Amino acid sequence: MAPGVSRRHCHVPPLLDGLRILVLEDEFLIAMDVEQLCRDYGAGDVVVARDLAEVDRQGFVAQFDAAIVDLMVGGASTLDFASRLRESGKPFIFASGYSDADEIKASFPGIRLVTKPYSGDDLVEAVAAACGRGPII
Repeated sequence: MAPGVSRRHCHVPPLLDGLRILVLEDEFLIAMDVEQLCRDYGAGDVVVARDLAEVDRQGFVAQFDAAIVDLMVGGASTLDFASRLRESGKPFIFASGYSDADEIKASFPGIRLVTKPYSGDDLVEAVAAACGRGPII
């Protein structure tokens, strides 16, 4: 896609149509990119949290349908948070530059790890699949 051209001006499938997405990502530019990508694919609302304290303080867990979780935010592991998501039945994926896939697969079987750098399509398709939409990857 040409720089500066938004996906919303192209024909994209509404894989995230109406979903409320939490993006737990501490790198500002990546978070903004992911937020726009989710909106372009039809997400009803996208909330970006830059650390776990913000998630807990705002009570975001009850307010979203799915999450995109970086494995490390602000130097802290998000694995305990991911365990809480799994226990609550909230669909989520990991999106991270840390690529110890074996450890993640062992601790979180069935949860997709999309490694950075990733394509927008891969990320959206992984979220959609976690929510039972689109192909299972």
